[in-house]
Amino acid sequence: MRFVTIVGARPQFIKAAPLSIELRKLYTEFIVHTGQHYDDNMSDVFFRDMNIPPPDRHLGVGSGSHGAQTATMLERIEQVLEEVRPDAVIIYGDTNSTVAGALAAAKLHIPVAHVEAGLRSFDRRMPEEINRVVVDHLSTWLFSPSQVSVRQLATEGITQGVYNVGDIMADSVRLFAPLARQRSVVLDRLGLNPGQYFVATVHRAANTDDAARLAGIIKGLCSASKPVVFPLHPRTRTAIQRHEYETMLHGGDGRLTVIEPLGYLDMLQLQQHAAVILTDSGGIQKEAYYLGVPCITLRDETEWVETVESGWNRLVGPDPQAIVSAAEDMVRFTEIPHPLLYGDGHTAEQIVKVLKK
Repeated sequence: MRFVTIVGARPQFIKAAPLSIELRKLYTEFIVHTGQHYDDNMSDVFFRDMNIPPPDRHLGVGSGSHGAQTATMLERIEQVLEEVRPDAVIIYGDTNSTVAGALAAAKLHIPVAHVEAGLRSFDRRMPEEINRVVVDHLSTWLFSPSQVSVRQLATEGITQGVYNVGDIMADSVRLFAPLARQRSVVLDRLGLNPGQYFVATVHRAANTDDAARLAGIIKGLCSASKPVVFPLHPRTRTAIQRHEYETMLHGGDGRLTVIEPLGYLDMLQLQQHAAVILTDSGGIQKEAYYLGVPCITLRDETEWVETVESGWNRLVGPDPQAIVSAAEDMVRFTEIPHPLLYGDGHTAEQIVKVLKK
């Protein structure tokens, strides 16, 4: 059997790595990279760090509006699928690469496997939410990370082909966190001591495109009680320039250290020794949980509700004082039960077992 795996953005590279390892033990995998993320430190470094096989086809789509980007991906993916004629297409998460891959495959009557199915923020203003809903209704196999996502699919009338297999990113952390401890020197390079700094990431359009929200988040990070390391996503850098917020980044007595985006091993190392992680990323919320680091989510909602219910994650909007207060509370975090929320880190093996049937 031949599978086409479609990836295009940082989170998808992380999710694809463990499944690619298991899939290639039995089957042929053809990797298509849409080019949604194309900078070396947002794309190529992940293939190197995680030993992902090089893409068999790079579509070079790049950035653009949602409509233009998705349309170009759809056209180019369709051409590849017609040429390769796979038995199934594997897609991950909720990006434009995800929805373009699902649409192209469905229109060609090729079965679709969606890894990370059933997630909902219930905020249709998020483009990712639209992508999730569309993709789940087009998929043949829906690999859900939790029983909550399985129940959500059922409320939408989707019960066939649904499997609760856990979260594929737990596999990635299990496989690569020990390697990060061995290889990464990012703490030495940045002059950081374990437990004495925060890590922050911001990239969601709801935060970057809203000038007031972005200003509040930056002010909160600059007022934190510990130094904050801030790997700056290209979208966020562009938004900061557009809103003329560059001077804000130097507030807070230099506590905010802005750096370029990191590869996966360096980012894991940075996260697993942080006192608190502040983020609007769904993937980093989960990585924080798997690494046992308290998390503050810089959004009003999350798809990963179980992490909030566990007490290890707290939802905080863009108000600077709320961000500072939450960070202080989480620094004094007293360890509470840390259950296995999303499987045991062997999700890739379960997915391959289902596909084998």
